[in-house]
Amino acid sequence: MVSPDDLPVLPDEKRVAHRLVNSKFPPIELFNDVADAAEFETLYQIQALTNPRLLNEIGRLELIPRQDIPFGIPGCSYATAPFTHINPSGSRFSAGEFGVLYLADTVETAVAEVRHHQQQYWSQVTDLNYERFVFRSLSCRFRETDCVDATTIALSDPIYAPDDYSASHALGAALKGKGVAGVRYHSVRSPGNVCWGLLTPRHVASVHQSAHYEMIWNGRITSVNRLSGA
Repeated sequence: MVSPDDLPVLPDEKRVAHRLVNSKFPPIELFNDVADAAEFETLYQIQALTNPRLLNEIGRLELIPRQDIPFGIPGCSYATAPFTHINPSGSRFSAGEFGVLYLADTVETAVAEVRHHQQQYWSQVTDLNYERFVFRSLSCRFRETDCVDATTIALSDPIYAPDDYSASHALGAALKGKGVAGVRYHSVRSPGNVCWGLLTPRHVASVHQSAHYEMIWNGRITSVNRLSGA
């Protein structure tokens, strides 16, 4: 079984990667409106008194240390949201106990990853004959500070199993426990490409919206179309 010690530490390099998020989830403006943790705490306490929807918008703040939130960067809410709104069903490197910011080397890789998971999810919904899903494409600049490289592990390893995440869950929990900032790994849904799973947003420098994409469901996802560009 792969352990954190098997993975080399990546050089501290700047990267640009991509992510798709469902357009029904708007940015969390409170994260974007403040410059630091102290300002956030003040504004949060004031708004909590008058905005009953704030807790749902912000998510579970106790799941992320304040010092990990990159206040003041463009798109702070996009960088932070995966850590306060966690998928209880889990993901490749988390069983649902903590959040992961997943990024891909190209927009096409991000589309392939999201398309697979949307296909899996909606195929379990009965009587869904036609639907249209719209996604924002995000461009993320970050540093690979304190990240490790799992692309040194063969794609045949259990951490890359297409549907059984038990090995990758164990690795993700071990990396999180050791304070590793993230992991670069092979894309399973777009072989030959790479993805990142950031276990903290603290090394994210910016997140910008770049385009919209639609996925058309017609018994399965039959097409993906780019709608607009920045």
